[in-house]
Amino acid sequence: MPEFTIGDTDFLLDGRPFRILSGALHYFRVHPDLWADRIDKARRMGLNTIETYVAWNAHAPEPGTFDVSGGLDLDRFLRLVADAGMYAIVRPGPYICAEWDNGGLPAWLFRDPAVGVRRFEPRYLAAVREYLTRVFEVVVPHQIDRGGPVLLVQVENEYGAFGSDKRYLQALADYTREAGVTVPLTTVDQPDMLEAGGLDGLHRTASFGSDATARLALLREHQPTGPLMCSEFWNGWFDNWGAHHHTTSAADAAAELDALLAAGASVNLYMFHGGTNFGLTSGANDKGVYQPIVTSYDYDAPLDEGGDPTPKYHAFREVIARYHKVPDTVPPPARSAPTPSAVLGGPVPLLDAPERWGTWRSFEELPVFDELSPMPRLALLRTWVDGPGVLVFGEVRDRATVFLDGVRVGTLLREHHERALPLPAGPGELLVLVEDEGRVDYGPRIGEPKGIIGGASVDGSPLLGWEVLPIDLAALPSARPSPVAGPVAGPVLLRASVDVPAPADLFLDTGEWGKGMAWFNGFPLGRYWRRGPQRTLYVPRPVVREGANELTVLELDTLLDPAARFVPRPLLGHTEA
Repeated sequence: MPEFTIGDTDFLLDGRPFRILSGALHYFRVHPDLWADRIDKARRMGLNTIETYVAWNAHAPEPGTFDVSGGLDLDRFLRLVADAGMYAIVRPGPYICAEWDNGGLPAWLFRDPAVGVRRFEPRYLAAVREYLTRVFEVVVPHQIDRGGPVLLVQVENEYGAFGSDKRYLQALADYTREAGVTVPLTTVDQPDMLEAGGLDGLHRTASFGSDATARLALLREHQPTGPLMCSEFWNGWFDNWGAHHHTTSAADAAAELDALLAAGASVNLYMFHGGTNFGLTSGANDKGVYQPIVTSYDYDAPLDEGGDPTPKYHAFREVIARYHKVPDTVPPPARSAPTPSAVLGGPVPLLDAPERWGTWRSFEELPVFDELSPMPRLALLRTWVDGPGVLVFGEVRDRATVFLDGVRVGTLLREHHERALPLPAGPGELLVLVEDEGRVDYGPRIGEPKGIIGGASVDGSPLLGWEVLPIDLAALPSARPSPVAGPVAGPVLLRASVDVPAPADLFLDTGEWGKGMAWFNGFPLGRYWRRGPQRTLYVPRPVVREGANELTVLELDTLLDPAARFVPRPLLGHTEA
């Protein structure tokens, strides 16, 4: 069997120097029927390796589960990598960041506030060990020394940005080896965090997107021998709702890649193809201001969200060709997507007979989402208020729309640090629609609970006697609304029949909609929000049928035009330029 090892200056494949030319491609952000296409396009750009994270919370949405079916079939993904004649790097975390909900850590893990987060704590480590055992049951047979494609496995992820608990890192390394991993183990950190995040015996690599020469020199100070590797070469960036669309210069990124390769370093492009945060999987940042991340993970990568090559793809291919042979053919340029349109029907008000979407449960004190099972992303809370006054919540995570006797009173946003509003009348039924907009994926707020934190009061008197209805989002696409015309106030469910001549990628224009979620033939496309920058939702070709297709929209705010329109290319918003 082949052997992959770390030499004094190089990675060694069967004893010969081998440079890793890798691209990040997260299987859980790409429809599984498109995995082979994306892998082949990486090969044709000149890459020889595919890197992927493993998202623990995607595989284990509830304790005791581990789903490896459909879009989570890591075994199939690694087989496709091997079929393409490429190698693989697997980064199972358990923490991955990746702008992914909770950085990949399952929310259920922190129902007990005593459970540690990314540290040497017995309950946390027991869950991590069980998770890694399940991951490596899939990965171990695919290692290169068993005839598979996997060259490297990473331990934790940019740990130096969070802590420096060497016992914790050693425990993860031990679990990895005990599970049968025999290929070299690595860590990754930003250059100024390499000491805190590294562990002797594991090969240190760096993450950066510019000033490659200086940062490789700093890496060499911390990793005196062995190959230099930038295992996250940031060739783009992600977007937050309410900000601009981030882009980077193809020429500048190519020049930095050239500097890396000229120095003899190995590289993993982050990202080669970003894909999409389908459903409600996007994370958030909070460094004093909560910033939820958009649905698109285009990342201004060489291969765009729809899987088409960009100028950056061709610039990187040209750089790689200076150092290594690249395939003779390139992918075809992007083609315009079909542009059907349809009228949205409805409304089915979410607040009319909400028992269609879930079951009311009674609580004396208001629970947080994390106390409920299954843990909701959207929930209704109701109680009785005796009169007008100022409604105050402890903290809103992340958006709360308040109704009094069915009339909207106002909406509170976490990012604005809003938690109070006046109730104009009473007595009456107080109803609150609370949305989790994505769990923080980076920094000390990882693992925090969602919902209304710290209860509620009116004029200082605590509100007790609550009923809570977690909304089953999977049940929403089955609703059957009736026709409607003109602007529509949410929360409301709408539906359209979209006729498409043949299966193809589509780009749904949400510019005239407010805030909500959409499904296409039951497939969860993700969130939309008028505030942008993202204006289109990507519909992958495998979920599109010839003829009639069903589009379902949950509008939480105000939809100006009840029409579904599709555009030829993605519209990801304004840039700084």
